[in-house]
Amino acid sequence: MADLNFKSYTTAGFYDEMIDEHGAVRPHYSLFMERLKKMGWKKLNFLQHSTDRAQLSMGMTFNVYSDNQGVERILHLDIIPRIINGRDWSFLEKGLQQRILALNHFIGDLYHEQKVLKDKIIPKELVLSSASYLKQCIGLKPPENVWCHITGTDLIRGGDGQYYVLEDNLRCPSGVSYMLENREILKRTFPELFEKLRVRPVYDYSHSLRDMLESLTTASPACIAVMTPGMYNSAYFEHAYLAQQMGAELVEGRDLVVKNDCVYMITTKGLQRIDVLYRRVDDDFIDPLVFRKDSILGTPGLFEAYRKGNVVLVNAPGTGVADDKAVYAYIPRIIKYYLGEEMILPNVQTYICAEEKDRQYVLEHIADLVVKQTDASGGYGMLIGPTSTKKEQAEFKDKIKENPRKYIAQPTINLSRVPTLSEGHIEGRHVDLRPYVLYGKEIKIIPGALTRVALKKGSLVVNSSQGGGSKDTWVVDDTIN
Repeated sequence: MADLNFKSYTTAGFYDEMIDEHGAVRPHYSLFMERLKKMGWKKLNFLQHSTDRAQLSMGMTFNVYSDNQGVERILHLDIIPRIINGRDWSFLEKGLQQRILALNHFIGDLYHEQKVLKDKIIPKELVLSSASYLKQCIGLKPPENVWCHITGTDLIRGGDGQYYVLEDNLRCPSGVSYMLENREILKRTFPELFEKLRVRPVYDYSHSLRDMLESLTTASPACIAVMTPGMYNSAYFEHAYLAQQMGAELVEGRDLVVKNDCVYMITTKGLQRIDVLYRRVDDDFIDPLVFRKDSILGTPGLFEAYRKGNVVLVNAPGTGVADDKAVYAYIPRIIKYYLGEEMILPNVQTYICAEEKDRQYVLEHIADLVVKQTDASGGYGMLIGPTSTKKEQAEFKDKIKENPRKYIAQPTINLSRVPTLSEGHIEGRHVDLRPYVLYGKEIKIIPGALTRVALKKGSLVVNSSQGGGSKDTWVVDDTIN
């Protein structure tokens, strides 16, 4: 193993997914470690370079909004997988199902009776002041009373080995195409291991997604389309990929027209009615007649067609209120309120800057905390206290004082690590986990996930826009050692 420089590998201070605190390989990684020992560095390096070339040839690229150079990048795939045993996965499935059920009840309640506010389970002003709470959605009833059809929940594993929910993604969760393509690449890289480990498959996600979308309409056959902001969107590869895999149309707002409160796609043969629109356009931009008047990404009349039940929008407009990072702090209460159960997957402790006591604590301890903007994503609008400068801390203090509702803070969590190739040797890198959940007539959790990895040494930021990469996630049976 010396030629892989593994002897200097350290797990001190972190929970390592492959190596325990005594330096022993965890049972569910044992077969993979045996494969590494036989392979050696030269072969491993060759496979990594082959993987990079495969990503480019498959078009697995993305754009970064803050990058003025307009250069497409690959989401670097590290070929050492993240392996999760069946026992842990069963626990995650139960926790995710509970969370999605409760959040769906919560969203439906907010746009109807608002019992959760009347019973003071969560502060009324905190919810109604959320940028993602849409008054236009009051009274809406989506098919099957499901608002969050597609969810990507971000999980982390702390230094104690416990899984925590870091945040919820119910608006337009991205990354599933990378999960699917990463799997295809790794299956070709380690074909014999997939058979021996009996890695649970994820290849049927696109079929399951289409089945779920079709279950939301009575039209037969259903015409399904994926609505994209266009080729310059950072996730355009995914939009095109999913449309192709599902056999669905790929459309932009300008490709659609609304007539008699029905939505049609403009084709060379005339107008074709759309029954289900899997939209990857944010709420504010879907219809300039209802939301942002300056939007050129949406379609005038689309929201009214949805309100009258003539088209299905997935996810339903208004679901983003459950993504609000201030609302996140109240989810344990929300689960108890709607389901009468204690939370299975715990939250990370959260300080709400809109509350005076919490705000004072954050201002006094900002150097030790992670401060997040409640309506931001992608690693933006965030301060990691322990690695920040005094100037950055002072700037964030001013921002918090100016608009406390816009910020929350959490303790700095030592994310778990997975061995990762880094410039000729193997080092531990921090990771998170994004499983994908489909919710139509029933909830289906895909037995795999996108593992995002912080490629920079010591970094806790895994977002692709901030220099992060990815790993394939293998869910294996406990009986395989």
